[in-house]
Amino acid sequence: MASADVVVRPTKWSKVAVTLNPIFRKGVLAATHNRAVAAGVRRYGMQCGAARFVAGETIDEAVPVLRSLNQKGLRTNTTLLGEHVRDETMAREVVTAYRIVLDRIAAERLTTNVALKLTHLGLDLGEELAYANAAELVAHAATRGNFIRIDMEESTRVDATLRIYRRLREAGHDNLGTVLQAYLHRTEADLEGLLPLAPNLRLVKGAYLEPATVAYPKKADVDAGFLRLAQRMLRAANGFTAIATHDERLIEHLIGFARREGVAGDRFEFQMLYGIRPQLQADLVRRGHRVLVATPFGPDWYFYLMRRLAERPANALFFAQNLAHR
Repeated sequence: MASADVVVRPTKWSKVAVTLNPIFRKGVLAATHNRAVAAGVRRYGMQCGAARFVAGETIDEAVPVLRSLNQKGLRTNTTLLGEHVRDETMAREVVTAYRIVLDRIAAERLTTNVALKLTHLGLDLGEELAYANAAELVAHAATRGNFIRIDMEESTRVDATLRIYRRLREAGHDNLGTVLQAYLHRTEADLEGLLPLAPNLRLVKGAYLEPATVAYPKKADVDAGFLRLAQRMLRAANGFTAIATHDERLIEHLIGFARREGVAGDRFEFQMLYGIRPQLQADLVRRGHRVLVATPFGPDWYFYLMRRLAERPANALFFAQNLAHR
């Protein structure tokens, strides 16, 4: 039976939700760049629900959240929110801030690693600058016994991101991983090219608005692709697979697949976002699975929040209800 047949069991209402969700998602992402929307959300967002998804605006605010998650048996990563830096001085400030974050994680003895975006390190100013800044942070993380994951951004930046990842690995940095997006047509080929590196890879569905020429527009196709890619990763003889989804059907299918294939529990984990499906996170830990919660912080939280609202109508409803009661 095909993977998608095993997992996808649409009801009448889920079919409606799947049909409407792409339209809803496009609407929210389009509104992200509306000045009035941006001004309102930035003014009231943290008080009206952004704090459900973001662990504060400073590392001091984030540390208690990270510690609380660790105490519940959850691994964590953190991100200083921001992207598309267009000034070299600002990129340098981001590097300095991440060095402080890595030092603080070590001092607090948190089970937390770091995820970062290359455009936050200056990729839009040049690939060499982003590479140098990433190399400095990966080396600093190694002195703290820590790990860095390079996040994936829009499809136009995939090639540069993978080139930098490869260069860092070739330079001997092993405390490093990256991300693949299941909705991109190119991802299966990208995965095959990376497998010889025994990579640490996070698989996500994809959160950016991409054209149909680049990405699968239908949820069913994205889900089927996600399963194919995750199973290929788990079947690989080495490497580590981070399965980033909140979809219980996909999770249960992959748990069964890993069991049947004899994949050791320390070769994969489930990754979810802070504030989304916390009970599912706790249940998976109780069942003995590794779970990591992505727990970002920082004052530049607006675009991150809008992507979370676009992903699930329930997130947007929660936020809108709080905003309406202001």
